[in-house]
Amino acid sequence: MSDASHRPKAAKIVIKLLFAACVTGFLIDFLFLSSRFDKHAVFEWENWPGFYAVFGFVACVALVLVAKYVLRPLVMRDEDYYD
Repeated sequence: MSDASHRPKAAKIVIKLLFAACVTGFLIDFLFLSSRFDKHAVFEWENWPGFYAVFGFVACVALVLVAKYVLRPLVMRDEDYYD
């Protein structure tokens, strides 16, 4: 059993690295904004600084919430299902 729940220090390191990667991506988007980098966007809101970072975060949270509150009750079995 080597999952992250048994090693909270490792989980904290992974979370910090992911947070740093997100912030770095967001800052790079602002650097390209200052140089008028063309993103070849189809819609105007895709040109907003940090749009893809925010969209990705919101989509990830939405997937987790849908999985937890919609899909889990659909596929969950009773405790005594195999008895």
